[in-house]
Amino acid sequence: MKKFLLASLCFWTVMNSRAQSFAASQIPDSLKTNADVVIRLEEKVFEIKSPGHAVIRERHVYTILSEKADDYATYKTTYDKFISINYVNAVLYDASGRELKRFKKKDMQDHPIEGEGSFVSDDRYKIGSFYCHTYPYTVDFEEEDEKNGFMHIDDWFPQPSIQGSVEYSKYTVIAPSDYGVRFKMLNSKITPAITEKSNKKTYTWEIRNLPAIEEIPFSPELICYAPYLMVGPTDIDVEGYKGNMSSWNDFARFYGSLQKGRDMLPEEIRQKVHALTDAVNLPQEKVAVLYDYLQKNTHYVGIQLGIGGWQTFDAAYVAHNKYGDCKALSNFMVALLKEAGIKGYPVIIRGGRDHRDFEKDFTNDPFNHIICCVPLNKDTLWLECTSQYLPAGYLSDFTSNRYGLMVEDNGGELVHTPVYSLADNTQFRSLSARLDAEGTLSVVSNTSYKAACQDPINSFINFRSKEDQLRVLKSKFDLPTYDVTAFDYQQDYSKRLPVIQESMKLTVTNYAQVSGKRIFINPDILSRSSTKLLEDKNRQYDVEFDDEYIHVDSVQILIPEGYQTESKPADIALQNKFGRYSTHTEVGADRIVYYRKLEQYSGRFPGKEYGDVVKFYNQIYNADHSRIVLVRKN
Repeated sequence: MKKFLLASLCFWTVMNSRAQSFAASQIPDSLKTNADVVIRLEEKVFEIKSPGHAVIRERHVYTILSEKADDYATYKTTYDKFISINYVNAVLYDASGRELKRFKKKDMQDHPIEGEGSFVSDDRYKIGSFYCHTYPYTVDFEEEDEKNGFMHIDDWFPQPSIQGSVEYSKYTVIAPSDYGVRFKMLNSKITPAITEKSNKKTYTWEIRNLPAIEEIPFSPELICYAPYLMVGPTDIDVEGYKGNMSSWNDFARFYGSLQKGRDMLPEEIRQKVHALTDAVNLPQEKVAVLYDYLQKNTHYVGIQLGIGGWQTFDAAYVAHNKYGDCKALSNFMVALLKEAGIKGYPVIIRGGRDHRDFEKDFTNDPFNHIICCVPLNKDTLWLECTSQYLPAGYLSDFTSNRYGLMVEDNGGELVHTPVYSLADNTQFRSLSARLDAEGTLSVVSNTSYKAACQDPINSFINFRSKEDQLRVLKSKFDLPTYDVTAFDYQQDYSKRLPVIQESMKLTVTNYAQVSGKRIFINPDILSRSSTKLLEDKNRQYDVEFDDEYIHVDSVQILIPEGYQTESKPADIALQNKFGRYSTHTEVGADRIVYYRKLEQYSGRFPGKEYGDVVKFYNQIYNADHSRIVLVRKN
């Protein structure tokens, strides 16, 4: 009995000590500033048992300070035929560290992973949540997984969000002594503690007391300046497919080995290729014809089954079913080109509209997408094989301007996708409007969007219904009460850089302010800047502009009869390393003529130049919000 009481006392002493260590009162004030969540403790161990087997143990303790960080109270973990979850333990504590609730793996909901559009996968996830709205509170999650077949070692990102501060984070990689663990630390001078014992080598990184980061405009992604550890495997073994990832060439060779023999086309498709291309002379035209055939006869379905996450379904499968994921459609396109005597290559790439830096000198696996590259004698064509709308040779901002790994016959190399320049990315808008004496404005707008400027419009018109498009347009513009009375879109993909023409009619009530015999009107109808910045003389982080483009507005506004100009804004012309901006305004007897041009340059600039950025954008804001004053003639 005494032994039982002693054991119980020890257990509750340990639990109480553990809980008390996470009392919110123990958080230093420096870690609360600008923070919605404090990462109290984060520990992760990635243990490599062999090139095809690993065990991952992790623990995450978060103190949630406000409702903005309630997502941290939800724990989600994935599994598939390669990953098994051994256990999950979760505990909820109040502000004082007193336990309120807990759940385990068996208590979590289980769901299939589903993506946007059609998606087929054997991946699943488990999810469990604590619902607590008495702040602060603390959650404690622990998990252990086993991986049978892995192609990457998890990276370490101790501060994954600007809203979170870090009290303590630790990452450990354990591997057989003869297994090469490659790593590269970014944005920090942290070095690992390395020990060796019993034919195992252990690498340990740790960090303490990282304050939260105040959100600042035009900053690079957090991954570009917060501590980030990249870790790469050497030997790999996935379902009996063995390879090495020590170099980009090794990585490409391994990927290529998964796809060998999967480019055989059915006889009827081979005949179709020749029927389409034998009479075509120029290689560029043959590529365009086959790409058009691909777009009209297949569609995208995400397929992530087993090693199918990396190994493509063969070309015959796509030909028969008329669908495939990015790697299957790219493989099918390469097979079509091969039959026509043209060499094409798959390119493994990271798709997305985020612009993160790419470490060319460190082989790892940041990729999530496959496209197709067709090098020709005096040209290179890039093909997004999942798109049914883009012209041959054009990549949208989903994959443009970044590095990818081109997979050749026995290896591969890094290649850079096209960069669309200032002159490519244009938006030219012509507006004709009529203002009545009550301040209502009737507008006819015609806009031409080109290259990257048409990318969001492309998605908008091809993936939304007309009803949904109208609903969005009715809330899109910074205008008083208005109605969209008509709109239409026309796509011109006859050239490599796509163009979309937009026509629209709007009626804006109370657009102009009428006060006695005066009317106050802003001639910049649809392009007014909403960016007004505050000074930050202590800015530490770079200023980054991802995109470059030209926006031009030409406006004519017929004014009510009997009014003349009392005042109008002065013309303005600004130019610096961030861009160029100009306006010109004329007021005649019956109309206002207004011209606005903005050139946005891309680049990354030192934080010390942020004051110039503030000045530039605030000048644009003020100019865009300037008004003309009309006065009724006596």
